[in-house]
Amino acid sequence: MKLTVFGATGGVGSEVVKQALAAGHHVTAVVRDPSRLTATGELLEVVVAGLSEHGALTEAVSGRDAVISALGARDRNPTTVVTDGANAALAALGSAGTRRLLLVSASGPFVDGDAFFTRNVVKPILGKLLRHSFADMIAAERIVRASDLDWTIVRPPRLLNGPHTGAITARTDGNVRGSYSINRADVADYLLRAAADDSLIRQTVSIAQG
Repeated sequence: MKLTVFGATGGVGSEVVKQALAAGHHVTAVVRDPSRLTATGELLEVVVAGLSEHGALTEAVSGRDAVISALGARDRNPTTVVTDGANAALAALGSAGTRRLLLVSASGPFVDGDAFFTRNVVKPILGKLLRHSFADMIAAERIVRASDLDWTIVRPPRLLNGPHTGAITARTDGNVRGSYSINRADVADYLLRAAADDSLIRQTVSIAQG
């Protein structure tokens, strides 16, 4: 595949780039600071651009099989980074005529499928602590879902830096019960498989460590 990754220097994005290159995919990494990108390889193209640089982003997604937006907040302060990334991606894909978009969100803001304790005790606490990033993700999801692109929204729970295990549980009808974290490497694994899975087009998928 030919892939473009927004947020390519972040925790999930860098894993996507690394695993995609290892699998033989052509990867375009969109970054603001190329010094933070550790991956290298003949199949890697680096585009230095901000989210407001529509022309550069359009070129970066043109002719690609899929675009993965793995942007996320780095702290608990007010943020619109996921929403800004979604808007920038949608505009660029629209101009380029590229159809496939995968957005990394989170299961935290949503309670469908959660057990009673998680839904009524854990999630209200998380909602207060992470209210800004949760609001950002909810808004981004709404924007993507309203588009006519071939989108997939992926909602992982708490992200960890453990190794790639391949043990991933996924649900399209609610959050995964009994598993409250997932390694970033496994999120990347799932994103790459989902990018080539037409059955996941216009689906919202919650994933967790299996």
